[in-house]
Amino acid sequence: MKPDPLIQPLKAKASAPAAVLLQTIGPEEAGQRLDNYLLRWAKGVPKSHVYRIIRSGEVRVNKKRAEPTTRLIEGDIVRLPPVRLAEPAQMAAVNTAQTQSRARGYSDNMPILFEDEALLIVNKPAGLAVHGGSGIALGVIETLRITRPELKFLELVHRLDRDTSGVLLLAKKRSALVEMHRQIREGQIDKRYYLIAHGEVKQAAGVLQLKYPLHKYLLPNGERRVRVDPNGLPSHTAVRVVQTLKRAELAITLAEAQLKTGRTHQIRVHMQKLGHAILGDDKYGFEDQDKLTKSKRLYLHAHLAGFIHPRTGEKMRIESPLPEPFTAMMKTFKPLAEKDEVSKPSE
Repeated sequence: MKPDPLIQPLKAKASAPAAVLLQTIGPEEAGQRLDNYLLRWAKGVPKSHVYRIIRSGEVRVNKKRAEPTTRLIEGDIVRLPPVRLAEPAQMAAVNTAQTQSRARGYSDNMPILFEDEALLIVNKPAGLAVHGGSGIALGVIETLRITRPELKFLELVHRLDRDTSGVLLLAKKRSALVEMHRQIREGQIDKRYYLIAHGEVKQAAGVLQLKYPLHKYLLPNGERRVRVDPNGLPSHTAVRVVQTLKRAELAITLAEAQLKTGRTHQIRVHMQKLGHAILGDDKYGFEDQDKLTKSKRLYLHAHLAGFIHPRTGEKMRIESPLPEPFTAMMKTFKPLAEKDEVSKPSE
């Protein structure tokens, strides 16, 4: 097997670092995860290699081992091992015409909901990951970096599951990213989702407050899963029934879920625990019922994000309309009772 030209031991080259580097984190780098910092520094180096040098301890923060998810703060000293960075010709080979064509196709199906000098907010389609990874060459972030090369800085503010559609926030300035992350940590961002669940979700006066603690674990094949566990992390989802529909013995419920915490797969697992899994959920759903409803996708859509603009201080409310697959599914059922208008989510 030929060695990967991007990860061979360094030889003397003016374009590559000749030895270990010690980088001090400044205000523009502060707030980001260690893995994201390295991936931007080591452009062209395979992601698997970047994660390997973190796991092996070759990368250190303040002389200590660190996790990929470690948040860097101003003044941190990051040890960077010798790594051959990609030459321009190598980067050109990575960005092949085929890759660029795919990126343009993804971009064309990802409408921009809002953009200014600090933020870029898109309507992510279902089926597109927010970033590349195992077996995924292009995600939202890679797509936008290819199709918007003039953006010197672009990072995800938060994530959406691959099969979830809707409002996705990205920062075009490091200062904007840091401020948006602060709002997330302090619970100041209002994130709401529309979902279609199996069965008739019973809701008394007010809103269902789901507070099941969640625990992350891995399947034998390494795939990530989440379950309700008394020893898990606290989590809170507020669910409001919008409309219940029926067809013969089948019933479905359109509901709005508001995240009070932001745990992995939180809404999906909470709805499963409630006994009303989301249609088309291949991880936490009801396969037999999905066959009856002919669910073709995960019926979970991030329809609203409310936050304070990181630069102007203005209150922002970005919305995405209900996707066509949702309305198409609902048309195959008859309304049982209408609780509210879909276009007017609760305040």
